[in-house]
Amino acid sequence: MDWVTLGGRSKKNALTEWEWNEDGDRATGKLGFLDFFIAAAALLIVLWVSANGPDRQYDVKPTDLRGILRYIPRFREKVFILAIDGSIVTDDNFPNLLLDIAVLRSLNIRILLVHGAAKQIAALAEERGVKASNLDGTGITDAETLQLSLNAANRLTHEILEGLSANDLRAVSTNAVIAHPLGIVGGVDHQFTGKVERIDVEMLQSLLAQGIVPVIPPLGFDGDGKTYRVNSDTIAFALAEQLKATKLIFLTTVDGLTRDGQLIRQIIVGELKQMLSRIPSDWPINLISKARQAVAACEAGVPRVHIINGEVDEGLLAEVFSNEGIGTLVYANEYTQIRRALKKDIRALLNLTKDSVASEELVKRTRASIEKQVGDYYLYEIDRNPVACVALHQYPEQNKGELAFLYVAPSHENMGIGSKLIQFVEARAREQGLAELVTLSTQAFTYFISKGGFMEGSPNDLLPARRERYDASGRKSKVLIKRLRPAA
Repeated sequence: MDWVTLGGRSKKNALTEWEWNEDGDRATGKLGFLDFFIAAAALLIVLWVSANGPDRQYDVKPTDLRGILRYIPRFREKVFILAIDGSIVTDDNFPNLLLDIAVLRSLNIRILLVHGAAKQIAALAEERGVKASNLDGTGITDAETLQLSLNAANRLTHEILEGLSANDLRAVSTNAVIAHPLGIVGGVDHQFTGKVERIDVEMLQSLLAQGIVPVIPPLGFDGDGKTYRVNSDTIAFALAEQLKATKLIFLTTVDGLTRDGQLIRQIIVGELKQMLSRIPSDWPINLISKARQAVAACEAGVPRVHIINGEVDEGLLAEVFSNEGIGTLVYANEYTQIRRALKKDIRALLNLTKDSVASEELVKRTRASIEKQVGDYYLYEIDRNPVACVALHQYPEQNKGELAFLYVAPSHENMGIGSKLIQFVEARAREQGLAELVTLSTQAFTYFISKGGFMEGSPNDLLPARRERYDASGRKSKVLIKRLRPAA
């Protein structure tokens, strides 16, 4: 996948002040030298990253500069919270992850890093021949385990700071998490396990404004100078909420959330909340924690929470800068939409469907032919990026409509998008008072019959002018029809 396949942007912004005419065509554009320099520098970094190291997974094209320029206004000066499991820091891919962070910083994205230490605490306990009372900061932390946590977390923080320094990134460890004892819960004293009381937002905002990456250990401090072991996922949530982060990204050792063994690419927060009431048996404990904090973050106003595999080379960049990503996206608001195409979308429509046209699944359309009927075309967008399309051509005098140009990108197949577009066109047709839909297909006719409720018809069911074009094409498509009930 090309992680710089980017779409959707505001019509005007302070960074790239493109102005648009009422037809949606770009008329003029002004790009500041600083913005161009930032984007060019970022592209050079990405090109270097892609050209070095073994088994690089994502090819970068010369047109990627355009993609980066489009993305600058969207995330520039925004806060990303990266919550990294301790096991990821010691993984062979961690140096590559630091390079990904350097790319994000080059785009002036404000990065705050919080890390776990469960793996390191377990290893240190084994090394010293003692038993830790709890590893993840959710159970009882006795005095001995607190000492293990301090040693392991501080060592890991130092290792992260070294890695960031090696990538020319300024970073600092802070005591910005103010905590108090979790106390007695269910009759059990949790001793030195802490709970986040508040975040020193002023300190962190000051550091972020100076281009410094704060590194937060899984520890909290109270006003008396005492230290408590705090779960890193809950710290990440508190940081995201109080700093009003644009993204909270959990980097762990699994690919993301699953349903029936299949990776969930995106899920709205309400649906995830329902899943947590009956937790899938194949979810490990640390994944359940992240799912719960994802729900809490979205409900607290964080627009997007990602759960991804931190062991995947360039996985962070792929998740942030591609439509499909590599893990699970939990979103708080409307993430997908179907909208009418504009004149400026014609290029996107042609690029989206070019492979399907080449394989003769779709009939070839020219820019001029689409432009002539652009109001008939619709785009299905995910996070403002087009991944599917459809058209509804109406013949009101005959009370009929034609469903055409239905296409879903391969990266988003088997997600129900095709069915949603069929239902959308049906609804639109009913609103217009149409009594019948017709569609033509050479390769997907079984889909329309089984999923869309169409029945096989014949060329005689086509209107005379449409029948003439049908015969001239020589494609011999199957003609499918569907009677429509009036809109309620």
